[in-house]
Amino acid sequence: MLAVGTRAPEFTLHSTPDQKVSLSELKGKKVILAFYPADWSPVCGDQMALYNETLKLFHKHNAEVVGISVDGKWCHAAFRENRKLHFSLLADFEPKGAVSRMYEAYDETKGSSLRALYVLDEDGVIRWNYLSPTGVNPGADGILDALEELDNAKIKQ
Repeated sequence: MLAVGTRAPEFTLHSTPDQKVSLSELKGKKVILAFYPADWSPVCGDQMALYNETLKLFHKHNAEVVGISVDGKWCHAAFRENRKLHFSLLADFEPKGAVSRMYEAYDETKGSSLRALYVLDEDGVIRWNYLSPTGVNPGADGILDALEELDNAKIKQ
């Protein structure tokens, strides 16, 4: 994974079949990048549902969550609608896994994203990262702790 203190690489990916999101559009907010293997898998579905339920807590820290996998934009649209998700799922589809590779969050043997988390500060610098085993939902506690630490560091300045 990319090291804490590294500037997060810029990317632009489809968030819907006709819209794209660039990381730079989120500047000024903390960003949670949640790389995950696949829509519709039980662990991924639970993980994204948890982040959906935790959105209000993320927003209290001025943070936005973005899910990223190698699934296509149409697959993401159906998954997002089915799960009633209120955050973007980005399609790292073509070239397959290009963004996941940039973030060292790609499994070459399986051809999918790893279950990797990054928390970026408002300037786009990685401040926390975590790589979870593929079959384990990493939860939200680590993310919330990282966001709280960032807020506390800002208060002390």
